[in-house]
Amino acid sequence: ADEPLKPVRPTLTLSKQKPTGPPEEEPEPAQTEAPKVPPTKLKGIGLKGKLMFFLLVPLMLGLAIGAFFSLKHMVGLSGLITEESSRIVTQMAERQIAEHARAVALQAGLYLLSHPELKRGRFQKDAELKKIAVQKVGSTGYTALHAVPDKNGIWRNWAHANPKIVGIDMSTLKKPMGKAFHGFWRVFSAGKDGKESSGYYTWQDADGRFRDKFMVCAPVKGTPYYVASTTYLDEFTRPVEKLKARSQKTAKRVRNINAGVMLGTIILIGLIVFFYGRKVTGDIRRLSEVADRISIGELDAEIDVKSKDEIGELAEAISRMQDSLRLSIERLRHRH
Repeated sequence: ADEPLKPVRPTLTLSKQKPTGPPEEEPEPAQTEAPKVPPTKLKGIGLKGKLMFFLLVPLMLGLAIGAFFSLKHMVGLSGLITEESSRIVTQMAERQIAEHARAVALQAGLYLLSHPELKRGRFQKDAELKKIAVQKVGSTGYTALHAVPDKNGIWRNWAHANPKIVGIDMSTLKKPMGKAFHGFWRVFSAGKDGKESSGYYTWQDADGRFRDKFMVCAPVKGTPYYVASTTYLDEFTRPVEKLKARSQKTAKRVRNINAGVMLGTIILIGLIVFFYGRKVTGDIRRLSEVADRISIGELDAEIDVKSKDEIGELAEAISRMQDSLRLSIERLRHRH
């Protein structure tokens, strides 16, 4: 029964113990002969890629959506302000033109009633009446004096800034005015029976351009005459149009600034995430390599991670595991 125990002795004298060297040199051959573990390949997106994706993409979307609605609101507010300003200025201009027509009609009525001998054919040549009846409205507008239709239904102008129009049948303007005549005639002919008329029409200016004009025809009380006060409305709304152009430039400038800030923020955060992610993944990769080396017996592998966060705690845990394995192996050696 004692002889079967004899084979135990050969097993104690391992091939590694046959050399004359001390038993403490056993780990060195094991380390030199241990195969190197190849680096582990990632099975999916790395931590750095996930940090870049899950931080940058939501940030870009948030900034883009915020900038879009901010710009949209600003443009809408700017448009609303300019439209409201244009409407208010237009209403003020219309009232001013109407008040001018009424004031001139009142002055002309007083003059005509005080000069009953003055015939309509002499209105244009009467300097005092012409000074009253033909006045400037705005920069290019004017007032004019015309009569209601005569017994033949003809409308004639008797005091005008353009002498060629004085005394002619106003309906003959249809040919030179073309399509614009209808709008003019609608406002012009509506002033009769003591009723005031007003409205917009298109008129060809001296440069040959057709522009919108606003006209008010006010009755000269006690006479068969009317005073027409008319001017290009863009003379009043031009400042608003300039304000609109400036607001559009401002909106464009703010849009470019927002885009620049958004792009700069994305680049800055992207760089921060990139370098921080590279540091984190580098620490994790080094810990993974150390763990692989420990798994093949390299218990003296150095853990070079100085982080003070959770990764640092993981490094300390691996270091404690390394020490525990080393002590366990030493105890086993001493036991045998």
